[in-house]
Amino acid sequence: MSDVQKDFTTGSISKKLIAFMIPILGSLILQAMYGAVDLLVVGRFGTKAGLSGVSTGSGVINLATYVIIGLAMGVTVLIGRYIGQKEQKRLSELIGGAIWFFVVAAVILTVVLVIFARPLAILLQAPKEAVSYTVQYIRICGGGIVFIVAYNVIGSVFRGMGDSKSPLIFVTIACIVNVIGDLVFVAVLGMDTAGAALATVLAQAVSVIASIIMIRKKELPFTVKREKIRPNNEMKKFFMIGLPIALQDLLTQSSFLALCAFVNRLGLDASSGYGVANKLVAFFLLIPGAIMQSMAAFVSQNVGAGREDRAKKSMLTSMIFGVIIGSIVFISIFLFGDIMCGIFTKDDAVVKNAWDYLKGFASETVLTAFLFSFIGYFNGHEHTLFVMIQGLSQTLAVRLPMSYFMSIRENATLREIGYAFPSATLFGIIINVIYFAIYVKKHTVVHREDEFV
Repeated sequence: MSDVQKDFTTGSISKKLIAFMIPILGSLILQAMYGAVDLLVVGRFGTKAGLSGVSTGSGVINLATYVIIGLAMGVTVLIGRYIGQKEQKRLSELIGGAIWFFVVAAVILTVVLVIFARPLAILLQAPKEAVSYTVQYIRICGGGIVFIVAYNVIGSVFRGMGDSKSPLIFVTIACIVNVIGDLVFVAVLGMDTAGAALATVLAQAVSVIASIIMIRKKELPFTVKREKIRPNNEMKKFFMIGLPIALQDLLTQSSFLALCAFVNRLGLDASSGYGVANKLVAFFLLIPGAIMQSMAAFVSQNVGAGREDRAKKSMLTSMIFGVIIGSIVFISIFLFGDIMCGIFTKDDAVVKNAWDYLKGFASETVLTAFLFSFIGYFNGHEHTLFVMIQGLSQTLAVRLPMSYFMSIRENATLREIGYAFPSATLFGIIINVIYFAIYVKKHTVVHREDEFV
């Protein structure tokens, strides 16, 4: 077994799952700091319009990023499956197809984001004072989207092999560069939103270069020659696994953008407050996010090795861990939410709006631990079509209509709008519990029939 490949099919589930999840959590924390530092520095040294521009513009970039992460999850699942089945020889074709696919995707995203930055800003109803700032952020980050794509694909490959430490190193490098860049471009040179975007792109570029250098020094279970970088059957497989996840993320992030547009209509204070709250939300949901990514790799290996019992136990373990952390975050929001919001800006109106939204959102921190554990479990089983369907159901049946209704009410508040998210998640949990019960019953019957034969 190579120095980056891990075996999840034996040993303590809790110890191995948590040990694998901690570096992923570290990576997610540092990734969340990207946007948080951008917003913090612009909030402290830039303008209120620039703060709104970063909030709205980063939503567009996040949409593109999460679609790429969803597609790359197909690579993670297949790598874990092949390792569990002891079929490492298929990895070269898989990685070659992935490189070809994501290079093409990066080129397309660059063209779309650069050309359509202004129509996107207008579509999202960015406050008129913030339109130019939003366009700047989208165009600069869009011009460097190739580095964002490369980083996330490289991370998905390592997580599929059971190595969550290398991506942590890559994102640590990027975060350091981003912080320095924000301070130089925004605080020193006064570039406001454009400086924050430029720092983000520069950080991702340095991270990708560093990761390539480190990869060349590692012992990997595959090699990729130039002739392997082409469309192939493995590309089709990871695409079909990742596409439902990507579509779910696309609609979920689109709902966030729609919500952003709803909030933007309430004025600059509400827009900026929502942006601040969302950066904090990104931190609050790090544990569930780490659980979901860890579960996909952990479950896929055990399913490949025929260890369904360990797959189910790992889901229960992740739920317990997530609920404990989520409960602590829930309490902290009500006790210290204003202090946390005040880190990003000194504007009292913005802080008030941000904290108001967090109070409505708060119960999401507990509920998401259940939902994301289920999603990770089903992703590891390649049931990504169901994951997409339940995600669409949450968004279309609950999150979007409820947030829209709350936003158009007379004297609408961000707290009322925030209720839409835990309501949608609770609906999703119910769907997942029903599907899990059906899945367990079906496979128990199949197992008994096999024993009888």
